[in-house]
Amino acid sequence: MTDMVALAVILLIIGIILLFLGIFVKVASFLLWIGIILLIIGIIVGLFRLLRRSV
Repeated sequence: MTDMVALAVILLIIGIILLFLGIFVKVASFLLWIGIILLIIGIIVGLFRLLRRSV
């Protein structure tokens, strides 16, 4: 009986850890996309400044 309780507790802990990892991976993926978008916007703004200076 105690083996089943121990197994249930271990499975519960593993499930909670995997849930948090899934949330963190989605948040990290979202922040990665925001970083890529900001990088592209920064490159475009830098090119516009470079073109304005040369004109």
